[in-house]
Amino acid sequence: MDFHHSPQIRSAFPELAAGVVFAQGITPDAAPDLERFTAVAKERLAAGTEADLPEIQAWRRAFAKMGLKPTQYRCASESLLRRFRKEGALPRIHPLIDLCNAVSLAYAVPVAVFDLAHVARGLEVRHAVGEETYLTFGGEVERPDPGEVIFADAEGRAHARRWTNRQSGYSAVRDTTSSVLIVAEAMHATAAADVAELTTVLARELERAWPTVREVTIESR
Repeated sequence: MDFHHSPQIRSAFPELAAGVVFAQGITPDAAPDLERFTAVAKERLAAGTEADLPEIQAWRRAFAKMGLKPTQYRCASESLLRRFRKEGALPRIHPLIDLCNAVSLAYAVPVAVFDLAHVARGLEVRHAVGEETYLTFGGEVERPDPGEVIFADAEGRAHARRWTNRQSGYSAVRDTTSSVLIVAEAMHATAAADVAELTTVLARELERAWPTVREVTIESR
């Protein structure tokens, strides 16, 4: 399994820091501890809204740079924080997704999870050519716009659209999921240190919740 950002993405966003966690042995019956992460999010949001956080401001600048209206297309962590602030909780989906969502809330950093059984030979974060296919959670097939930043596999499937805005239903975690690739990306001033801490913490939580064989890799150029 190979994961990387294209040279064009790295050149356009030199501030990008990315962390990757590979995990095997995931099951749908675990009960990870979420409360300490949601408590951090509540404390951070007590002083303002998610839009005030430097992590979210950095992604808003990145979205604007991509030609996207930041208040129309939000990065995944901003969307989670916004919902959490309004509703006080997030719906439970799958214990792994619930854990990654809670960690994303605490760090205000997008965390994506891909079921590797549905990813062809790796993922590259790159600009779309316009021929890739994207499967929505509702089962509809879309084609990303040319130049749009996507997570693409070797068979031309887009596993996320508008970078960290919307994941595909094709590689979404489900009850049969066993092996996953978890990706965290950030662009704020302390992104490198925060992403390194996030992946280390997440790996520890995976070990606690699952009898997981795992590797932790911090991506570099």
